[in-house]
Amino acid sequence: MKSYEHGEQGSGRPISRAKTRNAPNRNATLVGLLAIVLFSAIVSLVRITAQNFGATLGAALIYTLTSVVMWIIRRPKRQRSFPLRYLLVCGALFVVYEVSVGLAVGLAHDATQALEVSVVNYLWPTLMVLLSLIGRRLTAKTWLVIPGALLASLGTAFVVGGDAGLHPASIAAHIASSPVPYVLAFGGAIAWAVYSVITPRISEGHDGITLFLTGVAVALWIVHFLTGSVPQRTHTAGIGAYIVLVAAALVIGAGYACWDAGIMHGNLTVLGSASYAAPVLSCTIGALALGASLTASFWQGVALVVVGSLIGWWATKDAGTESQS
Repeated sequence: MKSYEHGEQGSGRPISRAKTRNAPNRNATLVGLLAIVLFSAIVSLVRITAQNFGATLGAALIYTLTSVVMWIIRRPKRQRSFPLRYLLVCGALFVVYEVSVGLAVGLAHDATQALEVSVVNYLWPTLMVLLSLIGRRLTAKTWLVIPGALLASLGTAFVVGGDAGLHPASIAAHIASSPVPYVLAFGGAIAWAVYSVITPRISEGHDGITLFLTGVAVALWIVHFLTGSVPQRTHTAGIGAYIVLVAAALVIGAGYACWDAGIMHGNLTVLGSASYAAPVLSCTIGALALGASLTASFWQGVALVVVGSLIGWWATKDAGTESQS
């Protein structure tokens, strides 16, 4: 993914993408969109793995296997040339996001609170879109990104909430009685939005995704042993459980690799707007896997997500798209 210039002093050093390209690359944006599709399948695969191996152990196994695979097929080269700021800041944000979201869902008292926590986590596309506008020259048309993002966020709440709905008074009561899951979920949303926006600015064209996934695996094993968690299952995991485990690891590795390529070389605002499709696709995949029907509330949410995302795309398609400048 890195290009090398041998014409200047024959150094063969990687050229910083941020310095050599002013406009986002369309192919990279398409790769980032593929990541959104892969992310949508992660939730179902992780849920099945958690049922077979336990929540913390399952997550630790998934990311450990993902890390092993990534070191085999995507071993980072010239690690000493990685900017230290990139490794420390982006690596910390990546690990914080994964661990925070996992703990937020795990600490939820019931299914309703887990649902609310998921909605809080899905604020990251809106935050990413808003952060990507910082430092850009905004026109009257570009400002439409904000109502578009808010509309898509509302649609996400409809999609995730389903017919049960999300009630503000009930959510406020849950936050007051048990704020930690919500704080973790919101902190994770901020971390992922910031990671997605600053990675292309400070990475200097380097890709540390393999190192970051390894850091997540280490953190999850620490959490597993510190919490004293044990697998919550009454049967021995069969071959099917291990197949799902491998599938989850491969999908996560491919998803994050595609996402990093997209945010480093593609259009951040387009990717942020398209990211609202992740909960829609995730709920659709889950419903198909469980043989459940998709409700009227789901389709209302889909309509809002589509309209909001299209507004965001239209508002920025001619705005210079200097996400990497």
